Amino acid sequence: MIYIVEDDSSVLELELYALRQAGYEVQGFSEGGAFREALREHTPSLVMLDVMLPGEDGMSLLRWMRTQDRLRQVPIIMVTAKGSELDKVQGLDSGADDYLTKPFGVMELLARIRALIRRTAPSEQESYQLGLIRLDCGSHRVFVDGQLVSLTHMEFELLRFLMAHAGQAVTRELLLDDVWGLSYAGDTRTVDVHIRTLRQKLGAAGDQIATVRGVGYRMEEKADA
Repeated sequence: MIYIVEDDSSVLELELYALRQAGYEVQGFSEGGAFREALREHTPSLVMLDVMLPGEDGMSLLRWMRTQDRLRQVPIIMVTAKGSELDKVQGLDSGADDYLTKPFGVMELLARIRALIRRTAPSEQESYQLGLIRLDCGSHRVFVDGQLVSLTHMEFELLRFLMAHAGQAVTRELLLDDVWGLSYAGDTRTVDVHIRTLRQKLGAAGDQIATVRGVGYRMEEKADA
């Protein structure tokens, strides 16, 4: 089930129609109150969340979801008419997995949803241990020095990719293509924002993600002393 929160009725109807035609089960909401009520009954597989809403805005709902254990890893696409870099950074920094700016085409919408669902599907790969960090793909959990760390789906997938390629310098473009599954031409800021948040959440192990100047990032065995 995909939840869409959008106060513009014409946009909401278009999104609902497009997703249903593509075979998705979907439910729409025009404001945050009804959306919160639905979340108490069911955990969706993905949420499309408009930023500008009557009453409680999308950013507030996003931050609230990321504080709830049951909802913390639900993939979220923020949708807004605003297209500035600051708006995107704020959304990504608050835990959004992707960002879609109005107006957008139906094909782009469906491509983003397919890519995000594919990238956030439970992993069946083996677990990884590197320095203080242990990543368990089966349970979709990360531990730093034995302590559980809460990550969003995309943060988890980003860390998994880096750990799977430990010691290798990987470009931002490669991370976008592999982790996000889309071509984000010229929007490598998405990677930088997620890396910054990931480092913060990893705490003492955050420095194991090294910046390779002019290239991208590299996962190290140990954090810098």
